[in-house]
Amino acid sequence: FLQVFLVEKTGRRSLFLAGLMGMLVSAVAMTVGLVLLTEFAWMSYVSMVAIFLFVIFFEVGPGPIPWFIVAELFSQGPRPAAIAVAGFCNWACNFIVGMCFQYIADLCGPYVFAIFAALLLVFFLFAYFKVPETKGKSFEEIAAVFRRKKLLAKAMTELEDLRGSEEA
Repeated sequence: FLQVFLVEKTGRRSLFLAGLMGMLVSAVAMTVGLVLLTEFAWMSYVSMVAIFLFVIFFEVGPGPIPWFIVAELFSQGPRPAAIAVAGFCNWACNFIVGMCFQYIADLCGPYVFAIFAALLLVFFLFAYFKVPETKGKSFEEIAAVFRRKKLLAKAMTELEDLRGSEEA
């Protein structure tokens, strides 16, 4: 419920990044709690709090924000197909995690959430460097951001090529 108001006030990208980072910290806390559970009985509380925080941070960022971003990144023509692909990926990944989690937990033991932490770090870095803020921007403005990044990357590659040819 609060997400509706938060997303318009703070922006999609910042909420998405905050949610991913909160989930990352929670996954690390869950791992520490599970590893030290045999040493300290109170670590079960750390694990429980970390699980609740993980869910809260998911609901702040990675739960709803991708739906906003997908709808805003695509123009009217390809938008339905993009939302269909995003929905399929979302449900397919949920299914895979749901079906495989017990086997992975049996294999990794208390370090099972370290896998999630590593993936969350990759997702955070990708979102930080590649996902633009879409709040208050039209599709054309968002597309222009991607074009500028592409042109900048191309110019940097050409510059490196020129430097390489001067050295040879």
